[in-house]
Amino acid sequence: MQMPTLVWRLCFFHSSSSHFLLVPSKPIRIFFSFFSSPAKTLSSNSPFFNYLINSFKLTETEALSISDRFSGSWVTYPEKPQSVHSLLREYGFSETQIRSTVRVLPRILFIDAKKILKPKLEFFKQLGLVDSDLGKFISYNSTLLTVSLERKLVPCVEILKKILVNDKNGEGLIRVLSRCNMVVRKDPQTRLLRNVAFLQSCGIVGSQLSALLKCQPWLFVTSESYLRELVSRVLNMGFSVNSRMLVHALYTVSCLSNQTFRKKLDLFGNFGFSEQECVEMFRRAPSLFRASEEKLKFGIVFFMNTVKYEKSILVRRPGCLISSMENRVIPRFNVLQVIKLKKLLDKEPSFYSVLYMTDEEFLDKFISRFTDDAEELLFAYKSHLLDSSEEES
Repeated sequence: MQMPTLVWRLCFFHSSSSHFLLVPSKPIRIFFSFFSSPAKTLSSNSPFFNYLINSFKLTETEALSISDRFSGSWVTYPEKPQSVHSLLREYGFSETQIRSTVRVLPRILFIDAKKILKPKLEFFKQLGLVDSDLGKFISYNSTLLTVSLERKLVPCVEILKKILVNDKNGEGLIRVLSRCNMVVRKDPQTRLLRNVAFLQSCGIVGSQLSALLKCQPWLFVTSESYLRELVSRVLNMGFSVNSRMLVHALYTVSCLSNQTFRKKLDLFGNFGFSEQECVEMFRRAPSLFRASEEKLKFGIVFFMNTVKYEKSILVRRPGCLISSMENRVIPRFNVLQVIKLKKLLDKEPSFYSVLYMTDEEFLDKFISRFTDDAEELLFAYKSHLLDSSEEES
């Protein structure tokens, strides 16, 4: 077939510019697209493409993408995908879980099932993941099957087990791996051990270190410089090394971007709190800054306008803003209002202390003991919840 003579035309590449480009005319573009299109046609007609659709129930788009990338491997090792499929079924994977695993990690189809995949599946099975649990875990974390068993998975898991105190049945370990599988994908010497040593040097040890690992596992494999930066931010706000509150503050700042933290400070500022008062509140209750803006606004308005708390009380006792407004704060406030109105108590109790009673303690002390008024008090206790359910319906 004789290639036609190239025909070029002038095109301006900016509407406000006098610059121009030479580009092929439309007939030539059609000619080139004609020669470039058969590749996909060939892939879509390949045995591997049909195998992916028939065996794994992948969509044509997914099958085409994988067959384009791994058609050479299929020609060289046609038996491997079937052996991988059989092995996953043997370990209790459902067809849906197998399909999900292949979507995330197509090259698993050409990994040696017996020598490489089986030892790793056995390793995770020994951690307590069996049958559908194993299939579910791997389908979401299939990249772990490409991680070295001897150099990374085994040593990292051993380190994590030592940190996770009182981890019954390995549930904490599975939770950590599910939340951040990166903790076993990196060389333990370069990240995990260094970060653990640094956190321990800050006084975060034992149950605190264990709790932090469960809540924020990525902190244990982030760069050491970034981890030190987060700790410095906390220390600059008045926390001290070896303080029991340090770990709570570190967890909070690790959850929030600088911008989000600043927005929380501005929110309190809009209600008249100074920045120093905000920092004081953070030091007393770091988790306060993890609450949503809506919750904080509602809580501040309620305590200052309804409960009539002075701003200084919220600075000293910011924990009350973390309590559930619907399930704890408002119901208990309503009960105390009825008690006050009916003069059932000689001395009005501290609302703050009332908030921190258990439900059983509160019911015994402020509802059950007043036999004649128990029904009215119970209605006050439940009325807010009833109003909420009516609004939803």
